[in-house]
Amino acid sequence: MTIDVGSRAPGFTLKDQNNQEVALADFRARKAVLLVFYPLAFTGTCQGELTELQANLPEYANDRLQVLTISVDSVYSHKVWADREGYTFPLLSDFWPHGAVAQSYGIFNDQAGFADRGTFLIDTEGLVRFAQHEPPGHPRNQSTWRDTIKTLLP
Repeated sequence: MTIDVGSRAPGFTLKDQNNQEVALADFRARKAVLLVFYPLAFTGTCQGELTELQANLPEYANDRLQVLTISVDSVYSHKVWADREGYTFPLLSDFWPHGAVAQSYGIFNDQAGFADRGTFLIDTEGLVRFAQHEPPGHPRNQSTWRDTIKTLLP
C-alpha cells in the first residue's frame, strides 16, 4: 500500500547515473523533493514522462524543489539512457537490494519485479504532501504535479 500523505517519507541513499550517491536527507530543510518512480528505462511511457520532465525542468528543479527519479535499472543503464536522451536530472538506481526504496514507498510491483508509477512530493521537513500511484502502462498527467507544486509550494 502506498504511503499516506502526511507520513514521514522513508529515507534513502541511492546512486545516480554518474555513480554519485544522492540521499533524500541531502535536501532536508533546503528544498522540497518531487520523487518520481518509473518501471523501466528505455520504455515508451517512461521515456515520454522523463522527456516531459526534462522539457519542463525549471518547474521541477529550482531553488525550492528538486526532482529525483527512481527505477530498478542499474546505474549503467541509467547512464546510457540519460546520455542518449539528454536527461540532466538525477536518475537513481534502486537496483540492490532490488526495489527496496520502491517497497518502502509501497509501490513495488512484486509480480513484475519493478516499481509501479509512483509520484511523491516531499516537503522540506520530510513529510509526504502529495502521493500518486498508477500501474504500469498508465501514464501520469504531469499537469497535476505542476498544479500541486504551485499549490503546496507557493
